[in-house]
Amino acid sequence: MSEHSIDRRFRLNGASDISVSFEFFPPKSEKMEQRLWSSIKRLEPLAPSFVSVTYGAGGSTRERTHATVSRIVNETCLKPAAHLTCVDATKEEVNEVIQAYWDAGVRHIVALRGDPAAGLGEKYAPHEGGYRTTADLVASIRSIGDFEVSVSAYPEKHPESPSWDAELDVLKAKVDAGATRAITQFFFDNDHYFRYVDRVRSAGITIPIVPGIVPVTSFKGISGFAKKTGASVPGWLAHRFNGLGDDPRTSELVAAAVAAEQVMSLADDGVEDFHFYTMNKADLVYAICHMLGLRENRKVRTSVAA
Repeated sequence: MSEHSIDRRFRLNGASDISVSFEFFPPKSEKMEQRLWSSIKRLEPLAPSFVSVTYGAGGSTRERTHATVSRIVNETCLKPAAHLTCVDATKEEVNEVIQAYWDAGVRHIVALRGDPAAGLGEKYAPHEGGYRTTADLVASIRSIGDFEVSVSAYPEKHPESPSWDAELDVLKAKVDAGATRAITQFFFDNDHYFRYVDRVRSAGITIPIVPGIVPVTSFKGISGFAKKTGASVPGWLAHRFNGLGDDPRTSELVAAAVAAEQVMSLADDGVEDFHFYTMNKADLVYAICHMLGLRENRKVRTSVAA
């Protein structure tokens, strides 16, 4: 038995040093809303540090995001983080949303430049009268309220960045504007994450860089999304899912194993915070967290049952 696995078996017993957070997306139908709330209730007893709710391309889910976040505040023990983007809105409109979040009891915003309404891969153009960059948005959020502000980070470089220097300059501008945490785009090769953290620290940036983890619920879907976001899909990952296109049950088991391997390896190398892109599918994430050593918080479970 390796030294790593021995260390892991004892060090993660109870996972007192592990922190997790979860990302959900707002529902588009009554059926999706039921699935969302089933996922939230499934994961709530794990007492995540926060849960975030996404914002569709072009701000297309603005109202649903606000409604979901408000319900999380009122009906759960969770601390919600609302996604907010710069696209398709004036500064005044965005500021109204920020103030509405504050009034609803939200104290954490995930600030993003956002994607055009046409979707990923289309050229971004700032809205006339709107915020031009994420750093501008972060500065406004911090001026309106004492929010915690998370921003995005790209271990394999944002597809629009011409160089690593430019990439790090963008992150530094967000931090200088008041960002308190960065959450990475998903990745499958942990070396990408560690090389990125080394670059960030060498640039004098000290905020936490939390790895974003995505269970591969659909290999075809994740592969397509990865191409648009600049994330690589290694050959070994494709091999794991080869031949499972018509076997969703086995694909789900393989997805759990792959994600568990990744997070356990990151934990072995000292990573303590993980952000899971749940895709509103809680069982896979719950199983991975269980393997990390997390167990249900009895106080939270009592509140959920009540």
